[in-house]
Amino acid sequence: MTGSLRKSLDEGPMNRFQWAAVSVCVLLNMLDGFDVLVMSFTGKSVMAEWDLSGAQLGLLLSAGLVGMAAGSMLLAPWADRIGRRPMILLCLAIASAGLLLSSVSQSATQLGALRIATGVGIGGILASSNVIASEYASRRWRGLVVSLNSTGYALGATLGGLVSVVLLAEFGWRAVFLFGGVATAAGIPVVFALLPESLDFLLARRPARALDKVNRLTRKLGLPTLDHLPAAPVVQAGVGAGFRKLLSPDLRRASFLLWAAFFLVMAGFYFVTSWTPTLLTKAGLSTAQGVTGGTLLNLGGIFGATLLGLLAARFALRSVLIAYVLSTAVMLDVFIAATSSLAAALVLGAAIGVAVNGCVAGLYALTPIIYDSGIRATGVGTAIGIGRIGAIAAPAVAGALLDVGWTPQSLYLTVGVVFAATAVLLLLLRPAVAAEPKPAPATSAQSTN
Repeated sequence: MTGSLRKSLDEGPMNRFQWAAVSVCVLLNMLDGFDVLVMSFTGKSVMAEWDLSGAQLGLLLSAGLVGMAAGSMLLAPWADRIGRRPMILLCLAIASAGLLLSSVSQSATQLGALRIATGVGIGGILASSNVIASEYASRRWRGLVVSLNSTGYALGATLGGLVSVVLLAEFGWRAVFLFGGVATAAGIPVVFALLPESLDFLLARRPARALDKVNRLTRKLGLPTLDHLPAAPVVQAGVGAGFRKLLSPDLRRASFLLWAAFFLVMAGFYFVTSWTPTLLTKAGLSTAQGVTGGTLLNLGGIFGATLLGLLAARFALRSVLIAYVLSTAVMLDVFIAATSSLAAALVLGAAIGVAVNGCVAGLYALTPIIYDSGIRATGVGTAIGIGRIGAIAAPAVAGALLDVGWTPQSLYLTVGVVFAATAVLLLLLRPAVAAEPKPAPATSAQSTN
């Protein structure tokens, strides 16, 4: 967005219309939390019905993440061409169809293909919803808004787990997928009613009746209407142009640093969330205590992203994110040693949940700052897609290392080093984050409506 409209959104208070748009984005991210773990919730039942091996179940567990990586990287760039909102609606239709059809799948092969298709839809939703949330947030609250978006993941995973327990006991694993498909389809009318197209996209791409659409939004935002559109920014044609722009001389360094940071953080996040219950058991805790530790870790995640956003409202986002990354590294390095005391292990597990979820939320919040409106969805989607590759690889690599004799302590130490390396990448990113907004001083004019 150009000129006074962007300045007005950045410096003004956030009204109910903006918070409603953010709330829809949070709900969309809850779908991610449910879909990532739906196979974990139902895996034992699916394995029993089709007599699957552990390796076959592992492929089903990875299929959704493969689809998400593909959706983030391949569909997100089209959001910079056709609009964020239309892309979200299309991807909701894809994801809901994939989940509904999964509930009637007749073989592991069919279910695996449908998990990939569902993941493609979820991946496209995530990139676009994070961009819209960021674009409708004021400068002061942008970090909190994108962090709340990430909190949706933890909420979706937690609520999805509770619902799945009931449905599995009463109706079997197919009912869990059916529930997910219906819930995802229900998001379509919600998006139609409450989620606006981004002003940045309308001003950059100039679709039909762009001025009318812009003025309709400015009235809802409490901003003056326009007599004419401002001068159009230079936007390269073609989806491939967005990828080329990410690697242009002025953005290449920032893009590579962001991609590496996403890969490392998402790898560390999925290692922690996937392996913690099992590794706590290997370290000497009972199975129930290991599960409790994993649950507390996920519950901590609900608060971690929100806390990061609140801190980012007062301090520079990049600095807050570096503090989170380093805190995660330190806690991971002492985590397994703390299992000699159950209370200490559980408290530290919850704290790690707070920190590691905040790391993911911080990267989601930082990425839209780097790229202009013409390639923002492409930039965010590509970063998320590369992060998903790390997410796919990390649990498998951890399992292979355990097979060759690595201890839980050595694994957590290694992942701690991964997070410390991410802090170095973020420090190197500093010259490239020229556009990072500085937090505005707290004044009465910046209170929410």
